[in-house]
Amino acid sequence: MEGSVTSPLMSNTNTGLVPRVRLETFLSPEPTSRAPVALSKIGIDLALILSLILLATGIRAWLVTNTAVAARDSIGFIRYALDLERLSWGEALRIGQQHPAYSVNIMLVSWPVRSILGQTDSYTMLLSAQLASGLAGILLVIPMYYLGRELFDRSTAFWAVYHQPLDPLQNRLLSTAFAALPVLVLFWLLVPRRWLAPKAALGGAVTALLVAWLVFKMPLGMASMAFVHGAAFGLLPVGWTIFNAMLLYNITVETGDFSIVRRSVAGLSADARIQAILIGFAFGAFLEGAAGGGTPVAICGAILVGLGFEPFQAAVLCLIANTSPVAYGGLGTPLITLTGVTNIPTETLSIMAGHQLPLLSFIVPLYMIKCMCTWKQTWEVWPALLVSGGSFAIFQFTFATIHNYFPDIVLYPMTDIGGGIFSLILTGVFLKFWKPRHEWHFSKPPPVPADASGQQPDGAASKDPHAAAAAAIMTPSALMTKDKDALPLTTWRVLVAWAPYALMSVLLLLSGLVRQREQRGPVSIGPLKTKYLVPIYGLHNETFRDPRVAELAPKPEKAEFDFPWLTAPGSPVFFAAILSMLLLRMSLAQIGRVFRRTFFQMRIPVPTIACMLGLSYLTRYAGMDATLGVAFAETGLLYPFFAAILGWLGVFLTGTDAGSNALFGSLQKITATEIFNKVGAFKYLNILQTQVLICTANSTGGVMGKMIDAQSICVATAATHQLGREADIFKAVIWHSIILASVVGLLTLLQAYVYPFTLMVPQPP
Repeated sequence: MEGSVTSPLMSNTNTGLVPRVRLETFLSPEPTSRAPVALSKIGIDLALILSLILLATGIRAWLVTNTAVAARDSIGFIRYALDLERLSWGEALRIGQQHPAYSVNIMLVSWPVRSILGQTDSYTMLLSAQLASGLAGILLVIPMYYLGRELFDRSTAFWAVYHQPLDPLQNRLLSTAFAALPVLVLFWLLVPRRWLAPKAALGGAVTALLVAWLVFKMPLGMASMAFVHGAAFGLLPVGWTIFNAMLLYNITVETGDFSIVRRSVAGLSADARIQAILIGFAFGAFLEGAAGGGTPVAICGAILVGLGFEPFQAAVLCLIANTSPVAYGGLGTPLITLTGVTNIPTETLSIMAGHQLPLLSFIVPLYMIKCMCTWKQTWEVWPALLVSGGSFAIFQFTFATIHNYFPDIVLYPMTDIGGGIFSLILTGVFLKFWKPRHEWHFSKPPPVPADASGQQPDGAASKDPHAAAAAAIMTPSALMTKDKDALPLTTWRVLVAWAPYALMSVLLLLSGLVRQREQRGPVSIGPLKTKYLVPIYGLHNETFRDPRVAELAPKPEKAEFDFPWLTAPGSPVFFAAILSMLLLRMSLAQIGRVFRRTFFQMRIPVPTIACMLGLSYLTRYAGMDATLGVAFAETGLLYPFFAAILGWLGVFLTGTDAGSNALFGSLQKITATEIFNKVGAFKYLNILQTQVLICTANSTGGVMGKMIDAQSICVATAATHQLGREADIFKAVIWHSIILASVVGLLTLLQAYVYPFTLMVPQPP
């Protein structure tokens, strides 16, 4: 049977397990010393024992102080000690009313006490009873210690490794079914059960933990550390980036400057078709890059309704528009997440995405307008469509790939922000010289909601748990900032309103330069380094891929937490937020409201990402992704198409492109390796390029699922006052989502097999 752990005493080569000492001898170019390892093991075991003694003593003291049961237990010891004073030990054992273990405890403790004090009176017996009671608590350390050794597998953490089995049950069908069980549980909790994403992700993670432990025979402690490793990556840099992007956005909302930003965009044209392009697509892309998390749909949907759009149509248009920019949403969070689970550099993934998404960005504005009017009315504004979609596509390509031509300039986190801003500027300038022949508007004014604040009726959110995400975004201040609505739009006011995002752009550029220096060697600021690598205890270099899916000779899997406290994308955004608070002269009360609102808005997205990444890392280190990857490889030549569809399904399930990448990214890499080795159809690509293409397709195909996930639809209904029409909106966008995802799949097929499209796949460094 394919095993999970190996001890130095195991030498049966038929088990497929290799002792750690032999592997270290083979892998290490220099002889390794066992003394430091042994000393480290002894030291950690002693620390464990002392910690458990303190824990048991503390628990015992608390129980004695706070619970009647423990108090009666201690009184029982005392009563038995008094019985022992008038009875012999044998008589006490025979006729004592308490459990015989009491007598044993007191005998063991009171004997040395009586010997030291030379007394046998009641005081000595009471003292002995108290000590015995304490000893009973401390003796809990013994089972707790052995449980701790079992959980963290101390006997194997230093002297053996975990070999990931492809077929742990010796039955490919059953092994694949169990490997897929966490994803199936996640789907069941999200869709039929309608759980919130964080709870569903945690449920999937618990399932994965049990499958890894009981089926794949991964040590429970090692499996737990794999989840912790993934969750930590979900908090930094992913959660840190999302939080600060939303923080900066909330600053502009709180100060009223977002009202000026919104008006500066909405005033560029009175034609509804062009307004849909400028606000729904270009401005929405800017918001996706700056904040993400449903903000583009919420804000742009509310603006379009305010401009006279039919609410249902506004919701559909914003959902369609919020697709091609999503891969770079939240300052590139999805691609950063994909790097975390595949170990492919984000810069390489960005280049690949930059060779796919601009084509879609060029098509999406045309697609949007056709959904709101006839072909004749669509072609009437083709020059504006060309300028808006074309300029965004060009700048999206430039920001996503510029580091491929100028290595010291890394701008991919700014792809959506830069593309959206430049598209708005160029389209606005173009509209100074060109106007559509006939201005087009909706024939009927939109219905006015009963609640002028735009809030849903009481209890609305409670009907659908996914509406909690919408409620977090749809705050009155987020949509109804009227304090600066009456001010004229002067150049100075517009520049000040956009200044926070200008500061963010400059600081992100500077952090990109520091990040490039980090790749060449450590960068220090005084006594601090800008980046730290923290090995994950009990997991780092302790797992091996199955040789059948390993790219080269089997080597231990690294498990290091990357802590780039200065150059993580969220850090320059945080510094930009601090500078913006000073620039906009915010009061302490305003700052407090901004932080409270941001924490409230992030209470769902950040735990979701953390749990999803914990689930992903667990399946990766346990080898479940390899089992699934080998199964998916059976699709053969068509898999590049299905890679995009799998990413699309992941976004539908998790609600975010980052969540989909966390869930399926490692699986995509394994499948790409399997297809390359078995099918041999990638004549123009090497194995590293194949992995880049397939993994990126998970993200670029996934963006088309953003319009149908539960959170986006709930946000759209909240923003456009369409409560209760979630199912209607889903039916209206589902086919658009499938069509666009299929376009990504077909493009991936071309780039996989057809020359010269294969030249678009970058080579990793």
